[in-house]
Amino acid sequence: MTIRVHVEGLRDLDRALGRLKEATAKGVLRRVAVKALKPFDKAWRQKAPHLTGNLEESGGVGTKLTRRQAQMNRRRDDRAFVEVYAGPNDPAAIPEEFGWENGRAQPFVRPAWDETKHEALEIVKRELGPEITRTAARAARRAARGGGR
Repeated sequence: MTIRVHVEGLRDLDRALGRLKEATAKGVLRRVAVKALKPFDKAWRQKAPHLTGNLEESGGVGTKLTRRQAQMNRRRDDRAFVEVYAGPNDPAAIPEEFGWENGRAQPFVRPAWDETKHEALEIVKRELGPEITRTAARAARRAARGGGR
C-alpha cells in the first residue's frame, strides 16, 4: 500500500532545497524522512502479532525494497523525487493485516500509521529546515576548501 502525503506551507524550504545539488537535496530528504518514520516503525513492531517473532523482526525504515517489492513498485509511473519505505517485509504481514480465508484480520500496520502520522509530519516540519541549513553550510565549507565529492 502506498500512502501519499501532500504538505503545504513549506515553500521556503523547497527553495532552499532547490539551491542544493540534486544528490545532496535527496540525501537531506532521505535523512529527514527516515527520522520521521522511526516512531511509526516502533509502533507497528509493538502492535504486530507476536507468534514466532519473525514478523516484528522483519522490515524497518529505509530506501531499499525486497526484490518482490521492487518489481511491484517498478510498474508505477508516479515515482517521487525521494522514496523512503517503512513497515514489515515479511509476506506473512499481509494476511495478518487483512485476514485470509480461514483467519480474521489482525491489523497492526494501519493502526500504527494512524497513531503516528501526525508525529511524522511534525518531525519533518521541525527537522527539515535545520538539516538543510547544516547541509548547505557543509557544502559551502567544502566549496571553500576547493574540494567536493
